[in-house]
Amino acid sequence: MTPEEYYGAAFPLLKQGESYLKELIETYPNICGKDELQPILYIKTRIKTPESMMEKLRKRGLREDVHTALQNTHDAIGIRIICSFVEEVYRIADWLEKREDIRMIEKKDYISYPKSNGYRSLHLIIRFAEKDLKDIAAEIQLRTIAIDFWAALEHQMKYKRNVQHEETIRNELKRCADEIASVDLSMQTIRELLQSDIWEYE
Repeated sequence: MTPEEYYGAAFPLLKQGESYLKELIETYPNICGKDELQPILYIKTRIKTPESMMEKLRKRGLREDVHTALQNTHDAIGIRIICSFVEEVYRIADWLEKREDIRMIEKKDYISYPKSNGYRSLHLIIRFAEKDLKDIAAEIQLRTIAIDFWAALEHQMKYKRNVQHEETIRNELKRCADEIASVDLSMQTIRELLQSDIWEYE
């Protein structure tokens, strides 16, 4: 089943919301100073596949139709923002929260409070202020490029079957996540030193 078939009349609205958020986020670097290091490395967007959506509803014991999906989930639209530095993750989140064209519904800070497996990311659930999109929600994930690399590997491991030494692998992934978090902090320190040098030069 294609997304167009599953979401039906809602599909054009989902695509509109996806495009709106992507274009909005792409304006963010333009408000930064010329001496700022690139805050956003890249943006990924997607409409949740029918298979993933129906599986999510099934796990919750809900009907698998599109009406139930849009009423009971918030990630039919998904946006992932990959940043250079942890500080930029929070700056972008604050910028989004202050906007009047979207409404922040929920914020989950897995950077300050990581998941037990080591996962670190900032998740925002938003709704659109525009009348045509008022019933549409979206999930925005913000993370550093370092943790995005880790998350991609961890995600692949999650769907592997009959993995030997699974506990050892999970422990190693957790250790790597902690080390990556330490590297992110070190990179943030380097950035601050670079900015300090720029200001002193001026």
